[in-house]
Amino acid sequence: MIEVSALQKYALFGGLSADDITAIKPYMGGAAYDPGDAIISEGKPNGRIHFIIDGRVQVTKRNRSLVELGEGEAFGEVEVLDVQPAVATIRAITVARIVYISNANLHAIYKADSRIFSMLIMNLARELARRLRRADELLCPEDKPQ
Repeated sequence: MIEVSALQKYALFGGLSADDITAIKPYMGGAAYDPGDAIISEGKPNGRIHFIIDGRVQVTKRNRSLVELGEGEAFGEVEVLDVQPAVATIRAITVARIVYISNANLHAIYKADSRIFSMLIMNLARELARRLRRADELLCPEDKPQ
């Protein structure tokens, strides 16, 4: 499994101590994907937050390439919150090693330690707010002075 120090670089674990992260490691799973493998398929159930440990993935929506993600980045947060089908397809570009926390295990963390759960959810909300701001800027960039 992944080292605690490696997990501390992900926004979701901000403000959590090494002991806190050690406490939730048993709730995490992992998987490896070969190039071309779909990790998440648009329109299908997901229910996991994924953390890229090694490798690169491509995010597509309606067969349109949106972005590439790599080590230190996460995906799948939206479906964990709204429990709807995946909004995009995530496919491995290179061999990708992923660690994830499922919706069910987030609930188990809540039952085990509500303080850690609260920090995770607050960090998740902050990360999604940052993404929303970036999307807003892309859709409506500031006017540049003439």
